[in-house]
Amino acid sequence: QLQASGGGLVQAGDSLRLSCAASGRTFSRYAMGWFRQAPGKEREFVAAISGSAGSTYYADSVKGRFTISRDNAKNTVHLQMNSLKPEDTAVYYCAAHRSYYYSTAPVDFASWGQGTQVTVSS
Repeated sequence: QLQASGGGLVQAGDSLRLSCAASGRTFSRYAMGWFRQAPGKEREFVAAISGSAGSTYYADSVKGRFTISRDNAKNTVHLQMNSLKPEDTAVYYCAAHRSYYYSTAPVDFASWGQGTQVTVSS
């Protein structure tokens, strides 16, 4: 089970930190990812991190602005979002991958959190 939090309404250029708490799994065995879905658009990949946190991957649209991290001792994954833009407005979902190493396709992620709204005003 995944529980995402940390969303909110901010202005362009501001920062937010999303968190996702996991339970019921051996957390460190699975890669984790963040996706987002804006109104009228398909869910898109944002960032992913391997089980050991040794490897990360980002969508081009967020590279250099967002940072994904995880704390396996606390079963949590975070998404630090800096220099936010209005186009980052979406519902953000955390997801647990089916395996230790990540991919970017939603179908490869077995469990999903409920989503947290991020709204960036211009």
